[in-house]
Amino acid sequence: MGYGTDKSRFLLKVRHFLTQHLDHIAIQKLRRNEQLTPMELTELERFFRDQGVASDEDLDRIRGEGGIGVFIRSLAGLEREAAKAALAGFMEGRTRTANQIEFVNLTVDHLTERGAMDPRRLYESPFTDFDGQGVGGVFSLEDEKLLVQLLRDVEHRAAA
Repeated sequence: MGYGTDKSRFLLKVRHFLTQHLDHIAIQKLRRNEQLTPMELTELERFFRDQGVASDEDLDRIRGEGGIGVFIRSLAGLEREAAKAALAGFMEGRTRTANQIEFVNLTVDHLTERGAMDPRRLYESPFTDFDGQGVGGVFSLEDEKLLVQLLRDVEHRAAA
């Protein structure tokens, strides 16, 4: 059963596989927001192929959608402490309002669940529940740019 055949079944299969292999060093690194090397990504692909989780065709599709690291992270998420650490520099040394703190906590929740976050989500619900402009209405332009950059950094760590 391949990725192209039935995507939802494939994703369930991969999620099940990941829960059984959370002790794999590369998967741990992904969940901890540690940078992966190209060799580790190649090893993950080989591991998926050898374990019968993904075919070469599946892996080609995954590569086209951002790569195996981004794919695994999207299913396994980030450890909560890693998500908090990724945004710690954004919070440290600043006095934040209750809405700003809640906004960042919602971002941490998203990272914990999904492993990465497209910065465009900061301008959509539920982030627009704080302000109609999303992040731009809650934070200064400088802070907005910093938060967007931090989210991009999180995603890039899943790729080599």
